Amino acid sequence: MATDEGLIRNCLKGKPEALGKLYDQYSPVLFSLCLRYVPQRAEAEDLLQEAFIRIFENLKKFNPRDGGSFEGWMKRIAVNHALNHIRTRNRHRIFVESDQQNNLPEVVEEEYNPDDFLANLTSETIHRLISELPEGYRTVFNLYVIEEFTHREIAELMGCSENTSKTQLLKARNLLKKKISELQLNSRYER
Repeated sequence: MATDEGLIRNCLKGKPEALGKLYDQYSPVLFSLCLRYVPQRAEAEDLLQEAFIRIFENLKKFNPRDGGSFEGWMKRIAVNHALNHIRTRNRHRIFVESDQQNNLPEVVEEEYNPDDFLANLTSETIHRLISELPEGYRTVFNLYVIEEFTHREIAELMGCSENTSKTQLLKARNLLKKKISELQLNSRYER
């Protein structure tokens, strides 16, 4: 934290090298976060740049005595910016409607242990599978599983009910299980 405090102080003084160092140090993690919410690389790059503008504009508001980490504070800004972007782009209609949910394939449970297969999945494959989820599923999945928000917090952030959040998460998990099962079956047939 001591390095972050010095870096923050220098950024607040307007030192360009400090702003560049802050960006270089934290852009990879924040870019990865943006990619989780918008899987198109160019769109995620735009979100990253806009999130850093907000971070730089609000840097004086960060207070390490509030108990949170600097990285966590920046992630929160990036997540909120990504959510605002998604809501604006879709006019609050990001959740998969019930008639679309009925067309989703059921998860087929296999006799084998999926843990062996999951251990061999690369982070790129996992990221790709998550990015292929419908936007509402992906957003709730990211907020709940990765960012560790509660369903109540997700409902407040997304302007939906807690039950909608829970349903979107359940559907996301089922669809991911199906996609992983398909990958596993395909890998068995390729041997």
